[in-house]
Amino acid sequence: MRLDKYVSQCTGLSRKSVKQVLHQMRIAVDGEPVRNAGLGLSGEETVTLDGHLLTLPGARYLMVHKPAGLVCATEDASQRTVLDLLPGTLASGLQIVGRLDKDTTGLLLLTDDGQWNHRITSPRRTCAKVYCVTTADPIAPSAIQAFRNGIVLKNEPKPTQPAELVIEGSHQARVTLTEGRYHQVKRMFAALGNRVTALHRASVGRIQLDPELPEGHYRTLTEEEVNSV
Repeated sequence: MRLDKYVSQCTGLSRKSVKQVLHQMRIAVDGEPVRNAGLGLSGEETVTLDGHLLTLPGARYLMVHKPAGLVCATEDASQRTVLDLLPGTLASGLQIVGRLDKDTTGLLLLTDDGQWNHRITSPRRTCAKVYCVTTADPIAPSAIQAFRNGIVLKNEPKPTQPAELVIEGSHQARVTLTEGRYHQVKRMFAALGNRVTALHRASVGRIQLDPELPEGHYRTLTEEEVNSV
């Protein structure tokens, strides 16, 4: 992490203010005053401001009930993002854990803990995600086995990993995936000649969307939810 970012996260100072403090030689790394804002830190160093030890605040883990119409990005020049649902001070430094399409609703996780994020999103992991799906046409019973066998998506050579499809109505189903390809659920149904008209993520691993959390709102994850990953 860059030194200026580290000091900003520890103190709440803006990057501009941090650079001023650095210029005044008030910040020391391992006892040596420094001015280089871009100095890379490994995490093993001791950083002080005016002789006071700086430490990062505890990692943040948030659950958001994403509404349709917001993009999953930390910033966008022309569209509202999911981080616009949070106060600016809280949104700063957060990462999106597994993106959702603009028109997809449901569970979205945010954190500033990169290792935790990686445990969920790494292709080498098998963190199951459950989606509630509504389709334009009735869902054929044969789709269950097709999902279980894996489906070759357009412009991709390898089939998808086995997925579970549970039909809950003529046009409704629950899909459980262990991978996260681009627009995967929509493309899997498209490959079977159907079209997804609504998509909602219900859970990630053992973290389920809180039924008491209104759309467009957020809450901090419980310790049990964080440790379940």
